Amino acid sequence: MLLFLVRPLAALPLSWLQAMGRALGLFIYLFPGRYRRRIQSNARQAGYSDAAFARRAAAESGAMILEIPKVWWRTPQCLAMTGGDQESVVHEALAEGRGVLYLTPHLGCFEIVARHLTQHGPLTVMFRPSRSPLLEPIVESSRDMRNLRSVPANRHGVREFVRALKRGEAVGMLPDQVPREGDGVWLPFFGRHALTMTLAARLALQTGVAVILSAGERLPGGRGWRIHCLRLPEPLPTTPDALAATINQAMETLIRRFPEQYLWSYNRYKEPDDAPPHPDQTTPSPDAPA
Repeated sequence: MLLFLVRPLAALPLSWLQAMGRALGLFIYLFPGRYRRRIQSNARQAGYSDAAFARRAAAESGAMILEIPKVWWRTPQCLAMTGGDQESVVHEALAEGRGVLYLTPHLGCFEIVARHLTQHGPLTVMFRPSRSPLLEPIVESSRDMRNLRSVPANRHGVREFVRALKRGEAVGMLPDQVPREGDGVWLPFFGRHALTMTLAARLALQTGVAVILSAGERLPGGRGWRIHCLRLPEPLPTTPDALAATINQAMETLIRRFPEQYLWSYNRYKEPDDAPPHPDQTTPSPDAPA
């Protein structure tokens, strides 16, 4: 039933969906609470303390949500509105024939990035199953397409990643998700320690692939998206922790290109129960009561 209600949104013009999303994001931001505090706190941590910036970030979060149906169910139309001037970064990496690891943070429209990259060859991406049984049919209906294969974020998925990379193909994952099951180290992210996954770093070091950070910048007026690509310089750091720190630094560089479109509402600095001891327990959580 929920799929029946959401799918028709894909028929609306992209400019309408993004405008409605921005209005929704701003409306939710008006109400004091955890969502508003987290945007303000995370943006301030990165040096964006202006109140107007936080409002724009909330608006862009809404645009990100409502453009997703268009990307999922009108993919050819959306790809026709997607491009960039950094395609040579991808072409050169793929031409080396040793596989490519794409890392796409919660920046801009990350859903369009994977679909755009499939135009260069097969891509395997990792996903976390939805915790909501209501959302799972929606996600399932949009997960795979030509040249795009999804694998779960577990040991089976990691094995499939390694197989794809050894075939010289590409894989993609979100590098700024808080890791689960103790797989993470505390590393700086915009000047504050955040639990950072080491999986991407370990995959890169194990397989010797090229590592490219990518993001889809949302263009004004519903004109589509501009793809950004940032390849990590080689030789890469030789330990997972050092490489994970380098990835965090590269993410910061990419985010600062269009910072309003980063998902500042994401609880990037949370402390899971199974996390290693925090290096600075005196740092207050953005979700803590004032």
